[in-house]
Amino acid sequence: MSGFKSDFLRTLSERGFIHQVSDESGLDDLLAKETVTAYIGYDPTAPSLHAGSLIQIMMLHWFQQTGHRPISLMGGGTGMVGDPSFKEEARQLMTVDTIESNIASIKQVFSNYLTYGDGPKDALMINNAEWLRSLNYLEFLRDVGKHFSVNRMLSFDSVKTRLDREQSLSFLEFNYMILQAYDFVELSQRYGCQLQMGGSDQWGNIVNGIDLGHRMGTPQLYALTSPLLTTASGAKMGKSASGAVWLNPAMLSAYDFWQYWRNTEDADVPRFLKLYTTLPMDEIARLSALSGSEINEVKKILATEVTAMLHGRAAAEEAAETARKTFEEGALAENLPSVEIAKSELNAGIGLLALLVKAGFASSNGEARRHVQGGAIRINDKAISDERKLIGTSEITADGVIKVSMGKKKHVLVRPA
Repeated sequence: MSGFKSDFLRTLSERGFIHQVSDESGLDDLLAKETVTAYIGYDPTAPSLHAGSLIQIMMLHWFQQTGHRPISLMGGGTGMVGDPSFKEEARQLMTVDTIESNIASIKQVFSNYLTYGDGPKDALMINNAEWLRSLNYLEFLRDVGKHFSVNRMLSFDSVKTRLDREQSLSFLEFNYMILQAYDFVELSQRYGCQLQMGGSDQWGNIVNGIDLGHRMGTPQLYALTSPLLTTASGAKMGKSASGAVWLNPAMLSAYDFWQYWRNTEDADVPRFLKLYTTLPMDEIARLSALSGSEINEVKKILATEVTAMLHGRAAAEEAAETARKTFEEGALAENLPSVEIAKSELNAGIGLLALLVKAGFASSNGEARRHVQGGAIRINDKAISDERKLIGTSEITADGVIKVSMGKKKHVLVRPA
C-alpha cells in the first residue's frame, strides 16, 4: 500500500524502513487521527548497542518527530533469559549486576535521538524488570501461559532454525517469546501502547504479543518491522573488520564511527542517507545522483550527518577535519585515536605485534602478523615488514608520539605515559 495518510508511515515508506505491517490501513488510520504510543525493546547483552540497532533507533526518532510518543524498553527482565530468535546457540547468561550496568551504559545513547520527559509526546525509558522480575510463576502460567500453543510456537522460523540444526533450545529460551508477548500487553495496559516495532526477525514475537492482547482484552495492537540490513557486499550492518561499530563513545571514538560511514560502499550510499540521516528527501535525491569522484564527497556528508546525530555536530565536524588533515594533507592530526604505553615499556622496546594488538588493529599476535606480512603496517608513515621489530623511544617523533597506521585509513597515536 502506498499513499499513507499518516506522516509517520509516509516518512518510513519513502525512506525504506518498512518490511511488514500487521494491518496497514488500520494502523495508518490510527496514526492519522491520534497520538499513538509505540515501543521497541533492547536487551542489554553488552554495555553498548552497535550500528546494527540504529535503524530501529531512527524509527523511534521519526515516530516522535511525526507527533507520537516512543518508548525505549530496556530488557532488564528479558535480558535474564536471552532472545533465541535466529541464534545458532544460547546466549551466555548474565548476572543482574551486569544487566543493570549494561542498561545504565546503553541509556546514554538514546537522548541523542529522542526527547524524554513528562509531556504527551515525550519519550519514555522503561525497564521490563518492573513487571517481569516479580512475576509469580504459577499465576503467570495460569493467566498467560494458557494462551500459548506449543505447536504454534514450534512453527515459528526463529525456533525452527535452531531445531532444524539440532541445536539444543533450552526451556528457558523457549519462554522468551512468551515474555516478549507479555511485555506488549503490560505496556498496553500501563501506558496505552498500541504498536511494537523491531527488525524483521522479531515479526513472530511481535505477532504473538498481538494475539495475547486479543486474548487478554487489550485494545487492538499493531506490528511494524524493518528489513534486516546487510551492506551491498553482504556484510552485517554494525560490524567492521576490526569488530562491532559501537554507539557508546567510551567504546568507539567519534572519529572511528565517522570512518565506518565514510567507508560505505558506493551502492549503499543512497539507502543509508535515507535510513540513517534526517536530510530532506529532495537533498538525498540530489546527492544520490552524483557519481564518480563526487561520491566520496557524498560519503563524507553521510558520515558527518550520521555522526552528528550520535556524537553532536562539533564532534562530527572535528572527525571530518581530522580525516581531511590526515589523508589530504598528510598532517599529523592531534585528535586521532590514541593509546598510552608506559615509558618504561618503550625504553625497553615493545614488539611490533604486541603494539598492533594494543592499538586495536588486531585481536591476536597471529592476526597482527598477517597484517605485517600483507604490507599493511606503517610506523610514522614508513612501511614495516619485519614482524620481530621492536618499537621504542627512538620512534617517538618531534610531536612526542609514534604514529601507527594500518592501510590508508586506520591510524593510532602511541603516547608515552
